[in-house]
Amino acid sequence: MSQPKSRSIVVQGTTVGVTRRGEDDFISITDMLKAKDGDFFIADWLRNRNTVEFLGVWERVHNPDFNYGGFATIAGQVGLNSYKLSVKDWVEKTGAIGLRASAGRYGGTYAHPDIAFEFAMWISPEFKVYLVQEFRRLKTEEAARESREWSFQRTLAKVNYRIHTDAIQEHLIPRELTKAQIQFVYASEADLLNVALFGKTAAEWRKENPKLPGNMRDHATLEQLVVLSNLESLNSVLIQQGLPASERLQQLNAIAIVQVRSLLSSAAVKRLPLGKKQ
Repeated sequence: MSQPKSRSIVVQGTTVGVTRRGEDDFISITDMLKAKDGDFFIADWLRNRNTVEFLGVWERVHNPDFNYGGFATIAGQVGLNSYKLSVKDWVEKTGAIGLRASAGRYGGTYAHPDIAFEFAMWISPEFKVYLVQEFRRLKTEEAARESREWSFQRTLAKVNYRIHTDAIQEHLIPRELTKAQIQFVYASEADLLNVALFGKTAAEWRKENPKLPGNMRDHATLEQLVVLSNLESLNSVLIQQGLPASERLQQLNAIAIVQVRSLLSSAAVKRLPLGKKQ
């Protein structure tokens, strides 16, 4: 399940915001600056040649669109008493992704943890040690909470699956079918959901992942498990309405696409497989 967008940690009495941007965390260096003795600004840190060299190396490693020409221009002037560099200038001239500045009431400058830890060292070695400690504690707690939520959603999916199989038994399975035939019908309906959500049957997944334990649902994300539990309930309703499997597959796939997009809240999720009409 998606982590909360904004959180905070307390480092030596200073509250420091942590926000989620895509797949990465960013730490507020604006908040961290409050812990530094004296009247300092982030621009003071950026004027340091070692800072710019570190930022340049980090961007080379992590940013394929880094503007080396813009960086060279900055590197040639940094350190001069007359030269000033803001986060906005740094990002605009180099296309940097490790630092982000935003305006407004909840704005400020945020840095990728690698860079935030370097900034913390500029405040004081002790502050850096405690920042790293608190950030690790935050990530450990989030991982534990996410694990509990995953287990809950997996259990919920199993409970809803019972409702789903009851609807199959009542509306799809004639009384004269053998036990083996009944199991086949259950498997087919389970794979209908698998294809609607994952784009493949259980057998296809197993063929692609022969060394992984369990089944494809055991390796699903929290978002997928939430949607799966919804699809199971919805499919039971569609079965009761007498819709054929082909129509149910099309409707369930469309619903899965919308719900996964909504849960992820990301433009990167364009569509799930089988987005076209069958």
